[in-house]
Amino acid sequence: MTVNASEATTQILIVDDDSGNRDGLTLLLRQVGYQITATDSGEGALQHLAETTFAIVLTDLRLPGISGLDILRYSKERTPQTHVILMTGNASTETAVEAMKEGAFDYLTKPINVKELKILLDNALEKSRLVAENQYLRQQLRGKYHFANMIGSSPAMQTIFKQMEKIIQTDSTVLILGESGTGKELVARAVHFNSARKEKPFIAINCGAIPGELLESELFGHVKGAFTGAGSDKAGKFEAAEGGTIFLDEIGTMPMQLQMKLLRVLQEREVERVGSSRKIRLNVRIISATNADLAELVKTKEFREDLYYRLNVIPVHLPPLRERREDIPLLVKHFLKKSCEAQNHLPCTLNGEATAALQQYDWPGNVRELENVIERAVALVDGESIELDDLPTQISQHVKSDSGVSFPLFNENGVDLPALVAELECRMIQSALERCDGVKTKAAELLHLNRTTLVEKIRRYNLSV
Repeated sequence: MTVNASEATTQILIVDDDSGNRDGLTLLLRQVGYQITATDSGEGALQHLAETTFAIVLTDLRLPGISGLDILRYSKERTPQTHVILMTGNASTETAVEAMKEGAFDYLTKPINVKELKILLDNALEKSRLVAENQYLRQQLRGKYHFANMIGSSPAMQTIFKQMEKIIQTDSTVLILGESGTGKELVARAVHFNSARKEKPFIAINCGAIPGELLESELFGHVKGAFTGAGSDKAGKFEAAEGGTIFLDEIGTMPMQLQMKLLRVLQEREVERVGSSRKIRLNVRIISATNADLAELVKTKEFREDLYYRLNVIPVHLPPLRERREDIPLLVKHFLKKSCEAQNHLPCTLNGEATAALQQYDWPGNVRELENVIERAVALVDGESIELDDLPTQISQHVKSDSGVSFPLFNENGVDLPALVAELECRMIQSALERCDGVKTKAAELLHLNRTTLVEKIRRYNLSV
């Protein structure tokens, strides 16, 4: 019997009134590197459990006074992560079933088989490792999707954040609307990981990426023999999301025949696997999203009206990036830092022309397109300053190189005055800094600004100095 180095500090509590068995197990497990605490009574076990957190408790079932089951219950109440393995001289099926119902990891019959004990210890420690790893990942996810990490100071985004603060207090169905690339899944994950369901699964499925004939099985599961190739029972995404949240992206692409089944799931809160009539109760929050106009699809009979109203309990409208241009500098700064770190690149900045071009561009691909543009620029730039020529042609052509700001004539859609003003401001600040060799006080005087205002504008536009 051997133990990994990582297990060398694992603490095990042995409880047995049989001194021979207790001393034998203590010697055996200490020899392979475990830290062992041993006691001959249930009272002693409870005292040790109150003072120390053990990875594993190995206890005799039958003890005078406080029994092994009592120790199990106390341990589960105080430290649920501790695994309790019961030892018994009576291989009673009823006893084993009762112990497992109470939360025992497993049980062993005396005399103890060393190989069997080794397997149980290995399995218990592996489960502890996976649980700890899962908790760590969930903590990381909660941090990643915390509202404070969502970027946007524009009035439109502040409205969204206030709405999300209310949504997480409810368990209502949510429909997220917005163009592709606006961050619909990011919002769905933020709602989940800030809600009471955060410890349970978040399951995302793109309804438009899976053929209709397979989507039903993916969502609702199937039983063996339900169709050709169904060689075994399979749980669907709804079952996998039990207790948590299921995110149905591109819900507008769902075939009509599946819409009826989804409606029943929403109404009855239960699901039937394909090929089965057995109903499985569900406790799942449903968040759906689409870049389509569902109300228009209802009018054209391409989407069920009753399902639309079931999904549209709380609608969240995400604005396109062109309607919140004031967020572009913040997003650029975030994506620059992220891309430079991912590519082991020195920190990069954008010059005034490049920044102005990004703010003037209409961003049909929204935030996702902006992130891709910044990632591309960081990968291809020579040096640490990203200039206009380092951006894609469809973006750089919005600004003329040395001829000053290009003021377009009004067209049927008008003109984007805020973007033009920001572009001019960026150019003038950059020009003043260059003239003054980066001395901010002199540049502020040249621009008839106070130095504090200039520093704030440099930060806002992420200008290089």
